[in-house]
Amino acid sequence: MSKLRVIMFETPHDGYFNIAFEEALARAKGCNLIDDTLRFFRNKNAVIIGYFQKAEEEVNLDYLKKIDAQLIRRPTGGGAVYHDLGNLNYSIAVSNNRSKYISPVDYIFSELIKGPINALNSLGFDTKLENINDIVVNNKKVSGTAASTSWNALFFHGAMLLNTDMERLSSVLKISQKKLIDKGVSSVKYRVTNLFEINNNINVEDIIKAFVNSYKELLNYDDVYYSIPNRKEIELANLLYDEKYSKEEWNFNRVSHSKFKQLEEQINNICNER
Repeated sequence: MSKLRVIMFETPHDGYFNIAFEEALARAKGCNLIDDTLRFFRNKNAVIIGYFQKAEEEVNLDYLKKIDAQLIRRPTGGGAVYHDLGNLNYSIAVSNNRSKYISPVDYIFSELIKGPINALNSLGFDTKLENINDIVVNNKKVSGTAASTSWNALFFHGAMLLNTDMERLSSVLKISQKKLIDKGVSSVKYRVTNLFEINNNINVEDIIKAFVNSYKELLNYDDVYYSIPNRKEIELANLLYDEKYSKEEWNFNRVSHSKFKQLEEQINNICNER
């Protein structure tokens, strides 16, 4: 019997740890320490940049300091996003055996990305996919997504705008004028929207339930169960937090994954420990 595990952190807020846990989740799945897992979390006040981005090019660093926001580099590609408690972040880690007949990246962006799209459509939103990885409602972006096929697992995650502070979002993120012109708009806040502005009769619990049902059906799980992070996931996350995601070296300087050889050895030791 295949089961989908669902985990949520009730007290959100530390972006460094939350992003460290994203990698820990993918690692734990790749080591067969956990079942396929869908995760939800929120950050209090943070900008998350993609692995390949330069912080100074994507983020208004003076404004970031003014609002006392964290800056964290995630282990996946894609663009910069602003997180506050009006944002719902989601991720799913599944076995890489699911992509037997197509490439792992194609599987993620043809199949796993249907999870949030189907979830929002089930709630009555007119949801579409644009630019491979942007989820759009009423022609406005509500979620960006990114993925990784590293660590022997398929990992997909995104940030959903529910009731985010759009003034902060538009002030802290730098968006190229070319992107805005291509979209036919003059400011970042006019090409994104909050779901609760479209329908204020739904809540976070409705969206989480829709996500869970969507992935259960999409990936043909027999059942769903709710869990807390296990000991090894927390151990991996704490290690990644201490040695990588809390470090300015990682967050600002785009240090290569390959620079963390000692960290890799420690991660492998945790994975192989029985």
